[in-house]
Amino acid sequence: MAVPKRKKSPSARNMRRSHHALAPAAHNECPNCGEQKRPHHVCGACGHYDGRDVVAEAKA
Repeated sequence: MAVPKRKKSPSARNMRRSHHALAPAAHNECPNCGEQKRPHHVCGACGHYDGRDVVAEAKA
């Protein structure tokens, strides 16, 4: 089994982890009501998706 000969320094460890950060969630404007919503998701404000109403009662 491979075992490191020397301890990784905090700098080297943190540089390796530089790509582990979470990306911010993408949001688009709902074409029906103008609220922010996730792409390819039903709008939580009006229940609109893909040019039609898919939720009868949206959150108030």
